[in-house]
Amino acid sequence: MAVAGDLSGRRRGRLSADTTFRLILGLAGASVLLILAAMLISTTIQAWPVFQHEGWSFVTSSVWDPGTSRAEITGEYGALAFIVGTLTTSVIALVIAVPLAVGVALYITQAASRRVAAPLTYTIEMLAAVPSVVFGLWGLLFFVPTVLRPIMNLVVGTLGSFIPFLGGPIVTYNYFAAGVVLAFMVLPIIMAVTREVMANTPEAEISAAYGLGATRWEMMRHVVLPRARPGIIGATMLGLGRALGETIAVAMLIGGSQQIPSSLFRGGQSMAGIIAVTFQEAAPENVKALIGVGVLLFVITVIVNMAARLIVWMTGGHVAKEQNL
Repeated sequence: MAVAGDLSGRRRGRLSADTTFRLILGLAGASVLLILAAMLISTTIQAWPVFQHEGWSFVTSSVWDPGTSRAEITGEYGALAFIVGTLTTSVIALVIAVPLAVGVALYITQAASRRVAAPLTYTIEMLAAVPSVVFGLWGLLFFVPTVLRPIMNLVVGTLGSFIPFLGGPIVTYNYFAAGVVLAFMVLPIIMAVTREVMANTPEAEISAAYGLGATRWEMMRHVVLPRARPGIIGATMLGLGRALGETIAVAMLIGGSQQIPSSLFRGGQSMAGIIAVTFQEAAPENVKALIGVGVLLFVITVIVNMAARLIVWMTGGHVAKEQNL
């Protein structure tokens, strides 16, 4: 009887500890949601006078003419040019970074020897530790005027005559320059996640592909890439989230214009960039407008992440069905 009582007491103790642990984990998860909700609510309240004054024109207009009033909204605030700048530079970055990241991940996991793969992995992932301002200065002082400017001249000379958004004249610091440097910044994130997913491809499926006479390229195409597809999409969306919120490097390289340009080789501005550049010297009503831009950026980032989760879920289910067949 005493032994049974001891066992029952231990079981109750374990159940109590499990319950307490689940409660702590639940509170930790809820705290993240509470922090995000508090950020969104507080910033929306501060920016509400601008939203109320501008209405939908805050999103659809590109006229940004700040006022100086402290008590009311007297200027015009249209963030469309900044939205276009943010999305354009982010898309340019992904178009460059995603194929490069997938190619590097395939090489590291499927083709390179360990002697080559380990240093290459460390080198690329080390780019994630480089501060944004260093990327910005490197692009501003060396990469864009020395390396990228001749490439932009070549593109305009060959494609600018029949592709309008690739036409001239060229401004040295522009959408394209900011997007290319941004690609180097999001590359380590996309590559690291993609490499990890590809490295977890089941060895049995790889061996089965070779046993059926597949070449290395056919094995990667029909086994590794389909298995890694949800991870690649998730990594791409993670890189997109980083690109959307990047501030200093983009602000230094995008050109600073507050208009929507007709070409990728003209200057513009991003949502994070306009906040960083003008916040310190902004008038009180302009501060509210900049907070409104931050709220809009927050909403866009949330939508991107929700879309990423949906795409990964749908793609993962599709891949699972293919594997079962």
